[in-house]
Amino acid sequence: MTAPLVSVIGPPASGKTTLARLLAEELPARLILEDYQGNPFLSGFFLGQSELALPAQLYFLFSRLGQLAQATWPGEGACVSDYGFCQDAVYAARSLKGQDLAVYNRLSAQARRLVTCPKLVIHLDGPEELLLERIARRGREYEAAFTAEFLGWMRSRYRQVTDELSCPVLSVDVSQMDLRQDPQRQRLLGQVREILA
Repeated sequence: MTAPLVSVIGPPASGKTTLARLLAEELPARLILEDYQGNPFLSGFFLGQSELALPAQLYFLFSRLGQLAQATWPGEGACVSDYGFCQDAVYAARSLKGQDLAVYNRLSAQARRLVTCPKLVIHLDGPEELLLERIARRGREYEAAFTAEFLGWMRSRYRQVTDELSCPVLSVDVSQMDLRQDPQRQRLLGQVREILA
């Protein structure tokens, strides 16, 4: 038996890390966070250095492989991640072209066979205006380049990704549900526990 994984996915500023932290505390579960701060190529890429697209993408690919590897996956408890391995392809499709995309796709296909699959994916989504407001509030320099068009494209791709998943998906409209509010969070937590059981 292996520990079940709950992956929280969605476009930037949809609340993935906030929800993952809350779920990890309340289930309880081990928390796995995306290493975007450790990615030395990310900021430069989003600020216009297109030659950093492949290194930035490969950093995430191998970081996620290390965090989700079947070979080192715990046998007990539960795990919650603030990303899904499936989302890597969303960013790759947007940022990589030609040979870079071909190299990434070959490596990603190999890595996919080695990672732990989620038992549940929680898909957070919200309108572009709300996401842009949240991005402005948190003030990450590289996110200043995000536009409504970019976020709209991301939202569309995430919907396509969730349609292709073989595990259960809980979709949450963050403009209609504040997961920091206890009653709404408890309702979602109940659904999560039911699926994990």
